[in-house]
Amino acid sequence: MIDWPIASLVPHAGDMILLDAIARFDAESLEARLRVKPGGLFNLEDGSLPAWVGVEIMAQAVAAFAGCQARLVGLPVELGFLLGTRNYQCDVDRFPAGCDLQVRVERSLQDDNGMGVFECHLDGLGLHAEARLNVYRPPEVASYLQESAP
Repeated sequence: MIDWPIASLVPHAGDMILLDAIARFDAESLEARLRVKPGGLFNLEDGSLPAWVGVEIMAQAVAAFAGCQARLVGLPVELGFLLGTRNYQCDVDRFPAGCDLQVRVERSLQDDNGMGVFECHLDGLGLHAEARLNVYRPPEVASYLQESAP
């Protein structure tokens, strides 16, 4: 288990952070864990998470992967963008409160311009979701986000 705080690896804070821990990572992949806790930003009345939140969980795992890679070489964690997903499939309509989930992401493509593609899997007791996420991390994100003068 990696004991770096999740908040030091992803550019999110507070209730927006859905991951609990990084189980392992290497040069091409990452595995993370989380427990579905009621009362969060995305929870339904019964405490469960709608299945569409699986895409955000996967995207946070991709962000944590980038954060781990940056931290290894002493670079700051930078903002990235989820461009979209292809073929998100989930065999349940919600993730129950108290459910333990494991998310695995594996980089299948990354170019020098900041574009990347990750194969993602989310598993729990009796459930599975998967998708391919397209992501973008601009080379100089601060200048990319600056508003130009009118």
